[in-house]
Amino acid sequence: MDEATILAHINSKLPGTLGESLGMHFTVAREGYLEATMPVDQRTVQPYGILHGGSSVALAETLGSVGSNMLAGEGLVAVGLEINANHIRAVRSGLVTGKASILHKGRQTHVWDIKLYDEREHLVCVCRFTAAIVNNRA
Repeated sequence: MDEATILAHINSKLPGTLGESLGMHFTVAREGYLEATMPVDQRTVQPYGILHGGSSVALAETLGSVGSNMLAGEGLVAVGLEINANHIRAVRSGLVTGKASILHKGRQTHVWDIKLYDEREHLVCVCRFTAAIVNNRA
């Protein structure tokens, strides 16, 4: 599949999910690398008007989960095992862009490096996400 087809497929899965509620949109999807945007607006800010850390983590985990599921293989599914985040800079408006790169692709775990940037390319948040690769029991 070409990248446009993959992006259309990923974005078609967002309706009815937290990703849709927070306005996420995938813009780049290659093996081991993804990018997605999220608005900084009333859905994603804390009461003080800045990007909520939980919104940043939700974007990061969505990127890592989608990326790992793209790599998981037939009959397997990726589920979040651990995530941590360091919030570097406050953002009050615009879009943040998450950029996720795989660091480790093992049989049972994947580890992702995920960085969020504001529209001026300032680093906003740094995350490390680990997914467990398990049998799909659905």
